[in-house]
Order: sequence, then structure tokens, then C-alpha cells
Amino acid sequence: MRELRRISHRAVKRLREVVRQDILILSLLAMIVGAAVGGAVILFRETIAALQAMAYGTGSPRLSIYAAVLPWWHVLLAPTVGGLLVGLWVHLFLPGRRPQGVADAIEASTLNAGRMSPKAGLWGAVVNAMSIGVGASVGREGPAVHLGAAIGSWFAQRLKLARRLSRTLLGCGVASAVAASFNAPIAGALFANEVVIGHYALNSFAPVVISSVIGTMVSRAYFGDFPAFEVSAHPVFSAWELPAFLGLGVLAGITAILFVRGIKVTQDIAAKTPGPPWLRPALGGVLVGLIAIPLPQVLGVGYGVTEQVIVAAMPLGLAATVCVAKLVATAISFGFGFGGGVFSPSLVIGATLGGTYGMVLADVLPAVTSGSSAYTIIGMGAMAAAVLGAPISTTLIVFEMTADYKLTMAVMLAVVVSTVIGRSLHGQSFFTWQLEQRGLDLHGGFQAALLRNILVREVVSLRCEVVTPGVGLHDLRGMLQHSMSGELFVINDQGRLIGTLTLADMSETAFDRFLDDLVNAGDIAHREAPVLALDDSLETALKVMRTTGQALIAVVDDHKTRRFDGALHERDAMTAYTRALLEARREEHP
Repeated sequence: MRELRRISHRAVKRLREVVRQDILILSLLAMIVGAAVGGAVILFRETIAALQAMAYGTGSPRLSIYAAVLPWWHVLLAPTVGGLLVGLWVHLFLPGRRPQGVADAIEASTLNAGRMSPKAGLWGAVVNAMSIGVGASVGREGPAVHLGAAIGSWFAQRLKLARRLSRTLLGCGVASAVAASFNAPIAGALFANEVVIGHYALNSFAPVVISSVIGTMVSRAYFGDFPAFEVSAHPVFSAWELPAFLGLGVLAGITAILFVRGIKVTQDIAAKTPGPPWLRPALGGVLVGLIAIPLPQVLGVGYGVTEQVIVAAMPLGLAATVCVAKLVATAISFGFGFGGGVFSPSLVIGATLGGTYGMVLADVLPAVTSGSSAYTIIGMGAMAAAVLGAPISTTLIVFEMTADYKLTMAVMLAVVVSTVIGRSLHGQSFFTWQLEQRGLDLHGGFQAALLRNILVREVVSLRCEVVTPGVGLHDLRGMLQHSMSGELFVINDQGRLIGTLTLADMSETAFDRFLDDLVNAGDIAHREAPVLALDDSLETALKVMRTTGQALIAVVDDHKTRRFDGALHERDAMTAYTRALLEARREEHP
């Protein structure tokens, strides 16, 4: 009996050791997150359908078919009024007064230790659903990814998980969202690791895979086991087509660059438009509506258009026109403030681009071509991969949709070429470009985020030497010779910084005693010396120090009033950074 209790005690102890392992805990949490996100994606899609039914009388993702028979004023009015509602919602409820998307999930994973605002996730989902429902030329997968990431982050914050575990759980939410949206569990798992988490380490990859599978199962239980698009087999004709595949990759890469730069141009135009920012989506809705009157194919996610091109049901001229119109309408939608994703528009643009390319090729070389449908699918993959910066997961989405190995090889070639073209000429994906527009740099990763989160006001020191502008040259010479830092700060009677003073600033007057009674500190102070404000980040401070080569910099309340508040020394800045880094490491490995 005693031996049995000893064996039982050992077993219980061993079980506790196993349960404490991070990977098992994350795997269990991944199942919960996967199910929650799968349900949230279902609710998100049904919300879009309900809003679209209110705007156009149908909740079908094949909106263009129904919009084509509506009166012109209806097609114009729906995105205009919807844009007004979107603008007001963003202005009233969203942080930063801008729509949320995949870039915010990447920022949270890379720079914010996997933490997102649940409120921003919920309100962002509402504004994205509104934008898609009223016909803006945006996609639903990006918003689903943001919603999934917010749900995963919410679980991590509720459980007070460390940074590494929080990032993984956020990635679980992303994987489940992609898998549930496309019925593509492999692509969902790889997208989360490739784009959001940024690595394929086993301790994060296993939970992400589990969450992706669970999200797919939940989605299939509701929508059925169907891919995002019904795609029949389109076998590649021969190896002679390889140059054609590479050519389509080049064309898709260039189009992806035009796509991203087009959004930047419309953003600049919108920013210069008179009136309050919350009116901009309404103006964008007017422009999209005007395009949609003759070309309803630009409205919404565009799945119906993609399927038309895949089954070769769209003429050459119309396919080429829709390709250009969809690019312009999407740039307007994003530039003027609608919420949504870029994946679906990229698929539509890529499909029409590939379909046009394939039809032209079939007319020129009918004996050695696989037909326009195959090029449509290749164009979809190449365009989406170049825009998203996700060549692996994009290729796998196509493979899971077609189950055609030979066609997937052709997609791989075009994807590689388009991605290389995009990165060579533009240098970044759409998401990293978005973050760069906000002044965020992902290259420094978590360490850079620490520096951004520490303000100069937390590190500023009063251990510095100050003088008034009237101090004479003789006294200045003695003060500098005995100064610990070799630098004096010249402050007037109102406490404002006049400038800094070193022996180098004194130059030829430093040892000219005939000037002792003629020159004072105010005369020779360096008035253009670098200055930091209290609300500047430590990252900014260290950049200024590297640029100027100065280890001690004056700190003022702000750059306009220049009220002197002390100085920042490089050693104090590095000490604060080291302390923050150690605290973060202790949190991750208690």
C-alpha cells in the first residue's frame, strides 16, 4: 500500500511537471483560441452579409451580379452613405482614428509583446464589416486576421502570459482566422508564422497548427467543406510555357508596386482634401460609386469576378478594364479611409491580369498554352504574394484550392519572380509599408520597441552645469577647465535654453585674454546645438547622439518654448534600456 502511494505520488509529480511545459499549455489554449476565432469569423462574415443585404438587397459575395441590375443612383448612393457612416464610426470609436488591419497585428507581435487592445479589435471588426458591406473595394480576410489576433491577444492578457507565449497565442488567432476564411489549414498555419510571428520555431509552430485545424473544423461545420473558390483542374500544357509563367510573375510584381504606390497617392490626395477627416470615406464612396456604375465588378470582395475569370466567362477587353478599374477603386477605398484587407482585391486584380495575359497568349500561341484559366490562377498567386510579402502561404492557398501539383509548380515560379520584383523595386510588403508610414521600424524588433516605450522624461538628469548669458569669458574658461562633462548650458532668466558651450564653441576666443571683458556666454553659445524634448523616446535620443557624436544633450519641455529641464547622458540612456531589457527577460523567463 505504501509502495502504491509512492508510485502514485511520483506519477502526480510527473504529471505536474508535464503540465507546466509551455508547449502543452499553449496547445490546450490553441484549441480554445482556434474555436473562438472560428466562431468569430463566422459571425464576421454573417455581419458583412447582413450589412450588404441592407445596402444592396443581397448578402452574396458575388455582389457585382446583383449590382449590375440596380439603378445607377443606388450604386452611387450605397458606398457614399456607407462611407459617411464609416467615417463617423472611425472618428468616434477607433484609436488613432484610422481603421485596423493586419499591420496592427504585426506591430503587436513584433513591437508590443503580442498585446493588442480587445476594444480596438471589436470596433475595428465593425468598421471593416461596414466598409465591405457598403461595397468598398476591400477584402474580408485582413479584417478577419486582425479580429483573430485580437482574440488571441485577449486570452493571453487575461492569463497574464509572458511575451513569447503572448506572441504565439496571437499567432494562433491569426492562423485560425486565415484557415477559417479560406478553408485552408496549412496555409493558415504558415501565414501566421511567415507574416505575423516571423519564425517557424517548434514551440510556436505546433500550437499555431492546432489552432489552424480547429478554426477550419469550426468553419466547415457551418459553411461546409468548400474552398473559397470553386476551381476545376487546369493542367499545365508543357515545359515550353515556363518563360510565360516567369513573364506573368514579372508583370504581377510590377502591378503590385503600382497597387501600393496608388494607395499612397490617394492617401496624399485625401489628406489635402478640404473638410474634416471623417468626411473622406464618403468622398471615396462617391468615387467608387462612379466607377461602379459602368463597372459593378469593382464593388466588394469581388469573388464573383474572380470565378468568372477562372471559368473563362469574361471577355478579354472587359477583363483588362476590370483589372485597371479594380486597382484604382481599391486605391481610392484605402486612401480615403475605408477599412478592409488587401488580399481579396489582390486576388481579383491578379485574376484579371492573369486572365488577360492568358487570353492574349492563347491568341498568339494557341498550340503551346494551357489556356487562360490556368494563367488566371497563377496571376492570383503571383499578385497576392507580391502585395502581402507571403510567398509560401500564398502558394499553399492556391494548392489547397486546386489540389493540382503541376499547376502549383507554375504558381511557385511566378510567385518567386513577383516577390523578388516587388522587394527589389519597392523594398517591402504592403504591411511593412503601412507600418513605415506610421513611423514604425520592424527591423529593430522588440529591442527597438523597448527604446520607443521609454521617454526622455524618465531618464533626464539635473546633474549638469548651467550658466547665465552674462557670465564673462574669464569665468567661463575656468568653469570649463574644471567641468566634469566639458559642456555648459546657457540659460536665461526665464529658464529658457539659449545654447550650449564647450571649449570647441569658444574657438579662437578661448585663450584670448584681451576679450575677457568684451565677450560673455550669450555671445559665444552654440545656439544650434541638438536638443531633446521630454516626450521624445529613448530611440530618438540615441539616434541624435549617434548622428551628432555628443554624449550629453540638453532637454527642454518642448521644442517651441525651450524651457530647460536638465540633460540626458548617453550612459543614463543605456542604463535605462538595459534595466528595461532585464525586466522583459525576467517576465518572459520568471
